[in-house]
Amino acid sequence: MDKKVPLMADVAGQSDRPEILFWVGCAGSFDPRAQKVTKAFVQILNASKISYAVLGKEEQCTGDPARRAGNEFLFQMLALQNIQTLNTHNVSKIVTTCPHCFNVLKNDYPALGGHYEVIHHTQLIQSLLDDGRLKIAGGSFTGKKITYHDSCYLGRANGVYEAPREILSQIEGDLVEMERNRTNGLCCGAGGAQMFKEDEPGQKRINIERTEEALKTNPDIIAVNCPFCLTMLTDGMTASNKSEEIMVLDLSELIIQSIKA
Repeated sequence: MDKKVPLMADVAGQSDRPEILFWVGCAGSFDPRAQKVTKAFVQILNASKISYAVLGKEEQCTGDPARRAGNEFLFQMLALQNIQTLNTHNVSKIVTTCPHCFNVLKNDYPALGGHYEVIHHTQLIQSLLDDGRLKIAGGSFTGKKITYHDSCYLGRANGVYEAPREILSQIEGDLVEMERNRTNGLCCGAGGAQMFKEDEPGQKRINIERTEEALKTNPDIIAVNCPFCLTMLTDGMTASNKSEEIMVLDLSELIIQSIKA
């Protein structure tokens, strides 16, 4: 990326406030694979000429894994610190590439005094496409079979099903749905802080079960919208010896391959 990402601290006090705060999240900041999604989304923001900024080192974990794992004290401590930071910068609108961050900022923070308009990056991308602020060349994936995995916290928890599919229709790939999709979608196996704990006894790992469902569609690409899902399904492809044949990509990574110059 040749354009420096603006920091909220650097634009503090300016009359021309950023239109939106990009909440990068822990995965998007520190996980090498998720960092690629962060960079892809920043390219999209730059291409659409939307004014945005990030918190940088002022951003902490939202506390979502702590709350899901039962550590309410740690969650509230992190949340209150984040709310203080957001309110100091007069943030009103937030976008994030992580459904876990999206869900906790949108649904859990208001009870602690954090009231913001929170959207997921797939919702913003769809809006930018609909408004003509982001222009893509359809046909980049013509003939490619793409199956889409509904993440739990974007889908069942918040009812966002159509924005990601609308994006896929714009790039003109051949969407093939898994047997379990939308409200009946299957978790990748990482939600509810399961990402950070050992497997419980069972006959099969959940991500392997979901990977097998994806493979039944005979896809060229598995599209996801969550860094946890990205990790779990990529691991599933590796375990199935399919990682060289089938790509697991975030929707933003599909879009940047189609952006008009």
